[in-house]
Amino acid sequence: MTDQPGAAAASHLSARVAALPPAWLRDNCPCPECRDPRSGQKLFQITDLPHGLAVGEVVEPAAGGEAPVEVRWVPDGHRSSFPVTWLDAHRPADSALTGDRRTETGKELWTAADLTGRVPEARWDDYLAGPVRRARVLDAVQRLGFALLRGVPRQEGQVLAVAETFGHVRETNYGRLFDVRVEPDPNNLAFTSARITPHTDNPYRDPVPTLQLLHCLENSATGGDSGLVDGFAAAAALRAEDPASFAVLTRTPVPFVFRDDRTELRADRPLIDVDPLGRIREVRFNNRSIGTLRLPAAALEEFYAAYRGFGELLLRPGLQLDFRLAPGDCLIFDNTRLLHTRTAFAQDGCRHLQGAYADLDGLASSLAVLRRADDLDALTGLFHGPGAAEYLGEEVTMAEHMLQAGALAEAAGAPAHLVAAALLHDVGHLSGHAAEEAGDGDHRHGQAGADLLSRWFGPEVTEPVRLHVAAKRYLCTAEPGYRAGLSAASEHTLRLQGGPMTEAEAAAFAAMPQAAGAVAVRRWDEQAKEPGAAMPGFDHFLPLLTRLLRG
Repeated sequence: MTDQPGAAAASHLSARVAALPPAWLRDNCPCPECRDPRSGQKLFQITDLPHGLAVGEVVEPAAGGEAPVEVRWVPDGHRSSFPVTWLDAHRPADSALTGDRRTETGKELWTAADLTGRVPEARWDDYLAGPVRRARVLDAVQRLGFALLRGVPRQEGQVLAVAETFGHVRETNYGRLFDVRVEPDPNNLAFTSARITPHTDNPYRDPVPTLQLLHCLENSATGGDSGLVDGFAAAAALRAEDPASFAVLTRTPVPFVFRDDRTELRADRPLIDVDPLGRIREVRFNNRSIGTLRLPAAALEEFYAAYRGFGELLLRPGLQLDFRLAPGDCLIFDNTRLLHTRTAFAQDGCRHLQGAYADLDGLASSLAVLRRADDLDALTGLFHGPGAAEYLGEEVTMAEHMLQAGALAEAAGAPAHLVAAALLHDVGHLSGHAAEEAGDGDHRHGQAGADLLSRWFGPEVTEPVRLHVAAKRYLCTAEPGYRAGLSAASEHTLRLQGGPMTEAEAAAFAAMPQAAGAVAVRRWDEQAKEPGAAMPGFDHFLPLLTRLLRG
């Protein structure tokens, strides 16, 4: 019997289209009758679609062709053409994976230890020099909740210029910018030298400013160190440890109030806000601004017990990232997620920051535009460039090695993010970083690759890439027979990378959230060194990579 893979693939495509909800598919018709070609906006209302809408016929592209899939509709005979890549990228998904990127889904929650050696920062000149570094900084704010720019000019008002690189300044009663320093007649404790405990700003506004910037002009006083706490991580811990208290804090409106001689503001919002699916979306926590709750006595008892528990959790050792802002540093952070804090300081020197507010939607828009201009062509180029020709003494090229690893992961039925991680695990060698690092005896190509890939992918892809070198050291300790199977080149790099882990290091590695994925990638890495092995080209993986792109 003759195999007909093209016909089988086509039949599968027809079945996929037929299984899609008709109203959803028709609502996404890209034809010029349905969408304005210039703006992409729809030209019809949902009520304009006929009753009894159904797919009448699916006309598929020829095997191996690039033509779109044509859908012919009944009862009105309308025709829609959908690129196969669009169908791959927009297949219906679990609702837990969708949203506006404001919830905990898609964020990387952290404690201070999680950021050891990888606090997101960049030099101001590098940030301005090109879209790649700028996108990495904005991505860090969206994913981790903050980023630190170094070497920002120490000029009055420069914080506004920083905000305008990605959005618009949010003006408040404090002005377009505000000075954080000791004032003779302060209307806020921030303008004193007192200790400020972990809090979010402006909880008495609705909507609250979602981004805050703090630019250090001078910091010569004793004390005045800064700190950040991931409020989403703390709220998630409360949900896991005390779900009843978590529920109380999500359903109890809290009156946040600010008054001075020119302003009176109030917003009644919960300390922890969740979206309709129950995902953490916002934290408001500011003891200085909470007004008097008027609730039944039992509800007050319940709230204050939960409030205290959350407050204690926020002060738990290890949660807070401590640092000191130096002159020229500018901190950008998510004011709906991160709580910031400051130690008291002596007035034996000057501590002067300038601050401004902006909004996450502007940052998200700028990041999306940067990514739109930075598609996967750059990765394709790495696989076909001169860096793909040699692989550290192995009998396959670097490109062949990675393509084999991706094919092995795919054949094993691995989830898409691990197929991508296996395919891209050594991309740090191709990006130019390997040459820079060749003299340090370590070859930190895992970190270099993860940094590069963060332009496109989330931690589910980048973390196994970052950790795959450590996974080799771990396996040599956890599985004594593993080392005997290493190639000569891999044994050589093992020695350069520090050799097998100690038992304590191996235990710490195994406890990391992405350790299992990194170990899986490592195993495919070691297997993917067969000269002449059949493997797909890089283009084979593009639909999978496209589906994983950050939106």
